[in-house]
Amino acid sequence: MSVTVDGPVEVPPGLRNVVVTTTELGDVRGREGFYHYRQYSAIELAETKTFEDVWFFFLEGRLPDETERARFADEVAPLRHLPAEVRAALPGIALAGDSFLPLAGLRTALSLLTAARGLPPLWDADPARRKADAMLVCAVTPTILAALHRLRHGEEPLEPRADLSAAANWLYLVTGEEPDPAKASALERYLVATIDHGFNASTFTARVVASTGADVVSAVAAAIGAFSGPLHGGAPDRALASIDEIGTPDRIDGWVREKVRSGERIMGFGHAVYRTEDPRSLMLRDIALGLGGDLAEFAATVERRVVEILAEEKPGRELHANVEFYAGVVMERCGIPRSMFTPTFAVSRVIGWCANILEQAADPKMIRPAARYVGPPAPEPLPR
Repeated sequence: MSVTVDGPVEVPPGLRNVVVTTTELGDVRGREGFYHYRQYSAIELAETKTFEDVWFFFLEGRLPDETERARFADEVAPLRHLPAEVRAALPGIALAGDSFLPLAGLRTALSLLTAARGLPPLWDADPARRKADAMLVCAVTPTILAALHRLRHGEEPLEPRADLSAAANWLYLVTGEEPDPAKASALERYLVATIDHGFNASTFTARVVASTGADVVSAVAAAIGAFSGPLHGGAPDRALASIDEIGTPDRIDGWVREKVRSGERIMGFGHAVYRTEDPRSLMLRDIALGLGGDLAEFAATVERRVVEILAEEKPGRELHANVEFYAGVVMERCGIPRSMFTPTFAVSRVIGWCANILEQAADPKMIRPAARYVGPPAPEPLPR
């Protein structure tokens, strides 16, 4: 439903619950603790379908049959390899600065990809070209991120393998080791579950840029910038750091109460939409416990006490573990370094961004909101 108005409309801060467009890609029903990709439960897809199946689903609007699955894999495989111009620039990008910032490096490398492959503005491209560009960006993103990681640590980047699934490829490209099937399966479920999640900050950012008719990479790079913030995608390592800081079961209560009473945020808890348990967190908790180890058991103990204490300290508010709390535990158990937790999230979310970019590109209307000016009255005479 659209509303036509002649003047400004006051909306809640942060555009909370403001509907700005329509989408066929999916939705989050926060009060139910449910989200879906098109007509299917996202969690059910994560537990029963491959990453490539769901990638195809986002592009084509249907799940692939056996022939389409094989054809899609053949189409994606060569796209994972980087153009020579991009590959040559990666050592300089990886070694820049005192701190390793893989998402910043990804933005830079993708921008170079735009020039190397001559990606046109969405406004000038037909639907087939837009889809081809989106597939390329999604395919090379894990290759770039893994290469930056290895170069930063003095190791040679590896080439993607056509015999491995997307999740197994990611583990291989990052660690350099033959991926363990159980860990690859665990990671694949995480990747599928995080492809898309409603109109979050990075997805909305991607659609704003796409609405201007800019190229696919410009929209994705803007989304990465939003995603890098610790209040959005940049929290899995921080959540796991909190578990490390607590250390032992006897320290949980004191640590949590101190954080709450000092007004500090407990990373990995609370969500902008969910008013009950995050279904992604529930799935990842089961995956983490299934992988075994003391870390998963301790994380479950921490989660239980944090929820109980938050209920005491903040009565009436529904605060539960979000996707980032157990995401860090699962990735740690799969052998992914903490600096690559958020990049792993980006490996899946880039598919959701690109699907939203393609959907937005079909709408000729540019997103152009207004702001209410609250500065000094104008005009005033210039000082002499």
